[in-house]
Amino acid sequence: MDAMRSFCFIILFLLGALSACKNVSPVQKANVVLILADDLGYGDLGCYGCTDIKTPNIDKLAEQGVRFTNFYANGPECTPTRAALLSGGYQQRVGGLECAIGAGNVGRYDEAIWLWDQKELGLPSAYAILPMALKEEGYQTAMMGKWHLGYEEKFRPDRQGFDYSIGPIGYGGDYFYHVEQSPINLPDFTGSHSLAENGQEIFRNGEYMTELITVEAVKWLHQQHKKGPFFLYLPFTSPHSPFQGPGDDLGRPVSGEGWNFSSREKYIEMVEAMDRGIGEILYTLEILNLENKTMVIFFSDNGGTRTASNGILSGFKGQVYEGGIRVPCLIRWPGMIQGNRVSDQVSISFDLSHSILIMAGINAEQLKTDGYDIVKHVSRDLQDIERTLFWRAKRGNSIKKAIRDGDYKYITETMNDSILYEKLFKLDDDPSELNDLFNTQPLKASSLKGKILEWEREVMAPRLKSF
Repeated sequence: MDAMRSFCFIILFLLGALSACKNVSPVQKANVVLILADDLGYGDLGCYGCTDIKTPNIDKLAEQGVRFTNFYANGPECTPTRAALLSGGYQQRVGGLECAIGAGNVGRYDEAIWLWDQKELGLPSAYAILPMALKEEGYQTAMMGKWHLGYEEKFRPDRQGFDYSIGPIGYGGDYFYHVEQSPINLPDFTGSHSLAENGQEIFRNGEYMTELITVEAVKWLHQQHKKGPFFLYLPFTSPHSPFQGPGDDLGRPVSGEGWNFSSREKYIEMVEAMDRGIGEILYTLEILNLENKTMVIFFSDNGGTRTASNGILSGFKGQVYEGGIRVPCLIRWPGMIQGNRVSDQVSISFDLSHSILIMAGINAEQLKTDGYDIVKHVSRDLQDIERTLFWRAKRGNSIKKAIRDGDYKYITETMNDSILYEKLFKLDDDPSELNDLFNTQPLKASSLKGKILEWEREVMAPRLKSF
């Protein structure tokens, strides 16, 4: 009987220990710092071959992590990629965000105008999957920088899962006085001013936006790093126009032709200022002993403008040629991703969202994200796989579409429902898209065109069904 009691006690003890273990995570969740540049060209970093811009701190991420050569933004301009990043899926599923929201809260194509008229032009909180899910998982969440996912109060970052936020709610505007070119027709904002903290208008006149973002990020890291895992989203406005360097405060906002001024020299100043800011953030992680506990991600929201350099790629921001959508991307995660890695795996911005969610222990499949776990791919050195990715960009009466299916890419543009062009490229042989195969491989082009039509039906936004 005593032996039986002893046996039962041991079993109960082991069951209790196992039950306790279920409530303790065997691995501490990694922190995440997600850095987004604005209009940075594919060829504008030292680690991507740039010679006239010095980016030692961003290049350090490549030295200590992985550099991607076939990484894409979800859209060829600001708002679409941000919508895909936070929702974890194609922005077309959201509806109305296939074009950058115009300065002052303007819809720029039919569906967006229709949503604006109903005060619904923005990212609904139900689609803010990345910050919302991380917050529910116990992450401290913050955003410093450009929002551009809706001006109305219900669309601001404080309603989308961020514990703290500061930055322009629109496209960015003047770097020192934080105003846009058009009046912001909102009752809680003054004129064209767009700087907000936790969704409410604030004034920080004279503070250069790149430095303001950096200072706030460093301050927040010092305040939050002992509270548990954190997610810090840093969408810099640099190097988006207007072209203003750190020493260009005029004592007033830019005016007239200043908004359209373009200069490679000024662009270089802006990128190098952003690099210094990123260096301060990386140094803060180091001195707080967080470097080895934090995954740092850097990429650009779309390709560069004509002032930027997209390297050998054709096209620019706003286009679905490679120069408009293929962007630099770097990931550093000490202990998980080896340094000085180069990955040719085809990937896209919502892959990052998918990977972050999985890393945090969240069921990304249940959340119905569209991505592929690119972090797992590089950390386990998996064999590259073929992908099929889609783009559709609307503005006015123009619709640009593209599909990359393996190494083939089909692009087209229509204007008022009339086809302006259709082109077919094979990117492994022709990354510069100089050799159009549309007329020599019509069956392949027709097949890819059909896949776009199927995809469009699959991603149709529920909120646009009554449009």
